[in-house]
Order: sequence, then structure tokens, then C-alpha cells
Amino acid sequence: MRDGTFTISNHGVSGSLLAAPIIINQPQSAILGIGKLERRVVALGAGAAAGDAEEIAVRPRCYVTLTLDHRVMDGHQANRFMQSFVDTLRNWEL
Repeated sequence: MRDGTFTISNHGVSGSLLAAPIIINQPQSAILGIGKLERRVVALGAGAAAGDAEEIAVRPRCYVTLTLDHRVMDGHQANRFMQSFVDTLRNWEL
């Protein structure tokens, strides 16, 4: 792809859990790095204070990083994008 502004880097394909990709080619403004997907033990539920029961379960998880050029995008916008991205994956229906 030429003259793109957003890159997705799947470094997890090589087994990497976490990476911080850097912006090298202009006009790239952001790079989404996706780590290796693996099954992990997680705590679910809001807890007794919220009235919900807690449980321990095994779920697929991966680390996702977003590197951005602050001259192009504010950190607040990047955080909103990441929250939307995570919410979409968590609520994905097969």
C-alpha cells in the first residue's frame, strides 16, 4: 500500500507478546501493533460490591499497542479509538 496513514502490524505471528512499533515512513500517523493471541486465566465479574458474582475463567487474550504521531492526533482521540477497538473485540459474536 502506498501513501497510507495507518498501519496494522501483526508481530504476534512471530510469537511476540508485546512490541512498540515506530513510525518510520511518512505520512504514517499511527501503527496498531497486535501481539500473539494466547489463552490466559482472567477474573470476570464486577465483584461483590456491585452485586455480581466473580469467577475465574480461561479466555483468549493479546496485547494491543497504538503508536501515534502527536502532531496528527491527540492522545484522547487515540484512547477513544483503542476503547472502541477493544469493546468491538470483546462483544464480537460468532
